[in-house]
Amino acid sequence: MRYLTQWSFDPFVVVAAVLVAWHEKGLAHLARQSRPARSAERRRRSLLFYGGLAVLLLAVASPIDYWADDYFFVHMIEHILIMFFAPFLIVAGAPWLPILHALPVSVRRRVGRAVLLGSWARPLRALGRLLTSGAVAVVVFNVVMVAWHLPGPFDLAETNQGVHIWLMHASFFVSGVIFWLQIIPSYPLKPKLSAMGKIGALVSTNVVMFVLAMALSIFTSHSWYSVYDHVPGVSLSPFVDQQIGAAILWICGDFWALPALMWVIRTAVEEESAGTALVDRLLVHRAPLHSVPKMPRA
Repeated sequence: MRYLTQWSFDPFVVVAAVLVAWHEKGLAHLARQSRPARSAERRRRSLLFYGGLAVLLLAVASPIDYWADDYFFVHMIEHILIMFFAPFLIVAGAPWLPILHALPVSVRRRVGRAVLLGSWARPLRALGRLLTSGAVAVVVFNVVMVAWHLPGPFDLAETNQGVHIWLMHASFFVSGVIFWLQIIPSYPLKPKLSAMGKIGALVSTNVVMFVLAMALSIFTSHSWYSVYDHVPGVSLSPFVDQQIGAAILWICGDFWALPALMWVIRTAVEEESAGTALVDRLLVHRAPLHSVPKMPRA
């Protein structure tokens, strides 16, 4: 039971509470201007957004975060939650418009003009276009995933809380968000990758995860990380601990990649079928059945 009692207070709890309250304010504002069906759709999406925040809280305030300092495989679970599952739920929840509409109209317009038209924001706009330009988002995501699991950066993050929280975890989460924005729609944002591009992004990322997992387990004979070599009270071998973490990384690749890949393929097929039906309606002569001349019987 001691593994389930090590909960901690993380400042993100306050951030999450503020985000929920702010999002609810935006939902209420939009509901006064929208049809009930539209408001109900936003409410359903909000549950995904709140689920993503809950997953983040689980990663940083639950016993997962506490035991991650002692066990690499627990740390790997934490990374997967922060990088894959929480960003996916938040992007699927599409919180952007409710958060924006929680601002007063005058403030919203001033901020919008300043960010979208202001000369001072040109570097920010250029960076945003670069990071959300399909292939770049996928490359950034995979580079961040691999780089932080190299021995040097990983050990540095483990021995420096500022690097751990504000660089490692923050880059995991941000790169996860820009990655999923290229895979699933998040109104009013749309993925810039084509259907084939999305399939390529999912498959290539899954391959990178497998290669990283094999590098941590099959292609090495020792623990990579010195921070786990002499943890007091831990009897699990650091290398066995690392192999378990690699197995979790390997298996979790199927948990997120296969469902996402199936969804992308199904969506592409449905869109292709809809497009074909539209072309048929536009180009094929649609004569009523009763007006089609009958062929004489032989």
